[in-house]
Amino acid sequence: MAPLQASNTINLIYISGVLLVFYIIGASFYNVFLHPLRSYPGPLLWKMSRFARPLRLVRGDLPLYMRKLHDKYGPVVRIGPNELAFSDPQAWKDIYGHRHNGEQELPKYDGFYRAVDNIPRGIINAFREEHGFLRRQLSHGFSDRSMQLQEPIIGSYVDLLVRRMQEQCKDAATALNMREWLNWTTFDIIGDLGFGSSFGCLEDTEYHPWVKTVTNSVQQTSFLNALSTIGLKPLVRISLRVLKMAVTDQQRRVRAKLQQRIESGVERPDFIEGLIKQKEAGQLSFMQIATNASTLIVAGSETTATLLSGAMYLLTSHPDKLQKLAEEVRSSFKNDDEITLTSVGKLSYMLACLNESFRRYPPVPTGMPRQSPKGGAFILGKFVPEGTVVAVWQYAVNHDPNFWTEPYTFAPERFLGDAKYKDDKLDAMQPFGVGPRNCIGRNLAYAEMRLILARIIYNFDLELDESSRGWLENQKVYNLWDKPGLNIKVTPVVR
Repeated sequence: MAPLQASNTINLIYISGVLLVFYIIGASFYNVFLHPLRSYPGPLLWKMSRFARPLRLVRGDLPLYMRKLHDKYGPVVRIGPNELAFSDPQAWKDIYGHRHNGEQELPKYDGFYRAVDNIPRGIINAFREEHGFLRRQLSHGFSDRSMQLQEPIIGSYVDLLVRRMQEQCKDAATALNMREWLNWTTFDIIGDLGFGSSFGCLEDTEYHPWVKTVTNSVQQTSFLNALSTIGLKPLVRISLRVLKMAVTDQQRRVRAKLQQRIESGVERPDFIEGLIKQKEAGQLSFMQIATNASTLIVAGSETTATLLSGAMYLLTSHPDKLQKLAEEVRSSFKNDDEITLTSVGKLSYMLACLNESFRRYPPVPTGMPRQSPKGGAFILGKFVPEGTVVAVWQYAVNHDPNFWTEPYTFAPERFLGDAKYKDDKLDAMQPFGVGPRNCIGRNLAYAEMRLILARIIYNFDLELDESSRGWLENQKVYNLWDKPGLNIKVTPVVR
């Protein structure tokens, strides 16, 4: 019996293999020649299966490669059997904007926002009604009035940043890893605004364990997202079990800081206050608040630090632009006390520098995918069938020569009406998104970035260290940038 059983097993494996090959061939033929998206251009292998695109994601160059695909295939590229990428200002409105005349909003694509099904829903991936509820509770914390009340909190950490930098460089030029200093500052600020206390990064001049976990998880998260994309969610769950100790420790830290914030019983002008009141009213659970607090802290710190790092690299790589900005800042204020969240709003060249940094180095360079709703939708005037995954890829549209003059040139002047850049389509760049789910923290982020950059430039002369030449050009990028150290020579300004 044993030889017969072995023979049957071999035959079964052979038949299964043949059937699998026929299935792959049949599915590939359907995807290329019969699929509803067959008329859209794109790389053949990407049209055939879901396996080609994740390989680029794991390699760390997918958002950059998307620019090449748009150069070759045009404003709409089919990047998967059921996925389209867009590079056009109107696509922002068609995909993410407010819908009219009873049209359905394009929902977020769960395959991206929830790599595994048991991840709790928060402000980022909540369904429409829950999202609206959460946004209303959070909105007061991001209002103009709250920002004015938050100024002493934010300002105290920027003061500490300047003091710590002065201690490091004293009277001589010293190369500092500004990636670290900016990360420490933004995490301390957002930690205080979210949990009522900082992570102590600037105080200790080192990473808090929870912050270090977040900053070191860029590549791992991208890998898990790639597994989910090709239909291997069981492997994602296994990977998460392997990482369970780290995840559990992170959740424990979040819960402990949140519990401390709630038990303080103090009303503060932060963005968590509205959620706490809803817990007291029985509308939100403790875990729902913890999920949203954790999301907002990561979103409000990592992206801000990334943009500031990019701005400092681009400015120090273009000394003439840095000099012009330094002249604006130092001629506008007589001392540090005059540099506030409000007063930095008058620095027009600084705003142009930040906007150009957003364009050249978007903190979220990838596409934020939505899904065509029931009945389909029209995008760029063409019907997109129901269930199709669609997105505008930020790095690609930010460097599209159809919308930008000299797209790889760092030119803040394009945001100041310079005649050379009069044909630029400024609305092609949307770093905070558009529509009902745009970033709620836009105003806070701009004010915080202006304040931090203004205080640094007012107090220090900056020069890019030779060790960080090519910092941006040589970076890997997954769903977020995998930033190496950014070494900048810092010299105190003598007054």
